[in-house]
Formats: sequence, C-alpha cells, structure tokens
Amino acid sequence: MKRYLLLLVGILPMSQSIATSSSAPEAKPGIETTRFGTFPDGREAKLFTLQNASGMVVKITNYGGYIVSIMTPDKAGKMEDVVLGMPTFDDYAKGTPSLGPIIGRYGNRIGKAKFTLDGKEYTLAPNNNGNHIHGGPKGFDKQLWNATPVDGNEPAVVLTYLSKDGEEGYPGNLSVEVKYTLQKDNGLRIDYKATTDKPTVFNPTNHAYFNLNGRKADILNEVLTINADKVLATDNQQIPTGELKSVAGTPFDFRKPMVIGSRINDTTDTQIKYGKGYDHCWVFTDKSNKLKQAATLYDPTSGRQMDVLTTEPAVQVYTANNLNGKVIGTDGIAYTKRFAVCLETQHFPDSPNKPDFPTTTLRPGDTFKSTTVYKFSVK
Repeated sequence: MKRYLLLLVGILPMSQSIATSSSAPEAKPGIETTRFGTFPDGREAKLFTLQNASGMVVKITNYGGYIVSIMTPDKAGKMEDVVLGMPTFDDYAKGTPSLGPIIGRYGNRIGKAKFTLDGKEYTLAPNNNGNHIHGGPKGFDKQLWNATPVDGNEPAVVLTYLSKDGEEGYPGNLSVEVKYTLQKDNGLRIDYKATTDKPTVFNPTNHAYFNLNGRKADILNEVLTINADKVLATDNQQIPTGELKSVAGTPFDFRKPMVIGSRINDTTDTQIKYGKGYDHCWVFTDKSNKLKQAATLYDPTSGRQMDVLTTEPAVQVYTANNLNGKVIGTDGIAYTKRFAVCLETQHFPDSPNKPDFPTTTLRPGDTFKSTTVYKFSVK
C-alpha cells in the first residue's frame, strides 16, 4: 500500500521545521511526502522522508536536492543526525554553504570561469574569485526539481530538472535525473543520469557535510581512509595545475586509516596552506568506472562508519575550513570550522581546461551515468 502522506496547502506553516530525535523510529520501510515550504510565487518545496526496515531515516527536499538529514544509529543503537542541515525551508531558500545539495552543472572549480569546447569559448558565471565553482550562483542547488517518490522496502525519490541552454553560461539543454535510494543495508545510493542536445560539460556531485559523532564536536578525531595514490596539485586559488602528485610522504596519504586532524595544520606543506586544510581532489588508484570502494570514514567515539563507493575517478575532500560558527543548524548547533567533512565523488576540477584530465564532455546521443553510495554501519 502506498504510504505517501500528501498534506494540503495551509495545514503546515509556511516553513516546516526539521527536528531530530535520539530514539529509533518505528522500523516500517517506506516514504512519506510533506510540504516543506512555499516560494513567494506559490511554488511548493516538498520534503521526502525515507525509512528502511532497520530504522535508518533520510530526509531529502526537491529544492536543490538537499540531503536535509540522515538519522543512523551509533554502536549503542542511539539514533543521531550525521549531516549538517538547516532547521527550516526558509533557511535553505536564503542560501547555505552547500549543506548537502546536488551540485551542477559542474562540481568544483573551472578556472577563470571559461572553457573552450569544439573550438568555441564559453564564459560561465564567476562566483569564486573570478573562477566558477559548483555550477555558479544559480546552480542546481538553487532550483526546484520535479520529484517522484518511490515506495517500498528500499524507498527512493527521483528528481528531474531541465537545465536550459545558456543557464549559467553552459551550452545545451541538459535533462538531468538524480535518484536517491535508501537501501536495506543502510546505504544511501545516489544515481545520476543526463542527456544533452548540444555538446557540453557535466560533472555532478553531492555536497553533504558528514559528522559521524552526531554533531557533538568537530571531525578532527575521525579516521579517514582514501584508496588514492595521487592528489591534484593546485595553485593558490585552488585551480588544478595539471600535476598529479604522489601522496606518499605527504599529509595527503590516507591509504591507511589516518586521524583527520593529525596533519591538517602542517603549514610546511604548500597545498595545505592553499586549502587552509584539506580542500583537494584525490585520484583513486582504481581507475575503472565500476562501483568501487573509494573511502571510509570512522568515528571511534560513536562507532559509526561510513563507506563510500563510487563509479567516479576522484573525490574532493573538504574539511569545512571556511565554516565560522555563523551558520546555526538544526537543534541550534553552530557550525564551526572543521565541524564536518565533505566527500564529493566526481571527475577532476577544471577538466574542460585540462586536455590530459579525464573528459567531462557530454555529447548528444550519449547518456551520462554515475553512481555513489554512502553506506553506514557500526563497529
């Protein structure tokens, strides 16, 4: 039986508040749909609550495709939120530091906000010191997506959006589909699909900020493993230089489990200085496009572990170096510096300007497909 909860306009206030709970919800798998908030022009944003049989709960909104909340147990069975989210729809509509949305058309940076494709130069919307980042000031995270809930033991929500030719400077009408699925094994699976009617570039990702200790403290004591032997060197504006540097003997070597905070302040490393910590793209040792184990994040206090599997060739690791406590999230928590870590699976930044990098060009007749899974467990 369908379990979609469709609420009529006016039943909820203008902006529904997000609350978290420390007790495990009733473990009945399925999906519920509620009204999250209303734009001044009358358009409504929905909130989709996905739950599996083990009691894990994920909340997604079709405004920007934000992951609003992930409730998952610690080693004692206590349910806590492990991503940074905002209390209300109005908070998201005002803008956030990319707290969990779909990023596109292009995740990460494109140098000087321009690129050349098939001999034609395209100028993008600059929003990062003259560069272009995360699809521009009105990227996918600022759009209201069409949404279709899918009920069942592995509930899902399918989001679709047509990015029109010229949007933020990109060529081509790009039809995008992103499917979030809460799996039986506590994996949150994200499937991306896209087609275009003109040659364009495309590099989507999700920008969730993870904090496996339940947002009680920063993530400097969490343990990270990355199955990558190279990292992209950048200039002082964090645009890749084109060099793939070996991680061996550097603060970027996470091939074995390493406490995040152990080398994050090594200012003798130029790359650490440029990123003000970690804000770099690691290149996986496994170069295949199969779904592969890419990284693992572990919190020794809570016992929570998150395995990252992806078909992508790289991951941008960002340790929330620019958060400063001014953003107040759910439960009144101030999001301070290094309060979370992003693991953004993707192709390389600035690939359109680096012919030696794996291509991000999408052409008519081709279909872009990519999958990433964030799988939660305890130990």
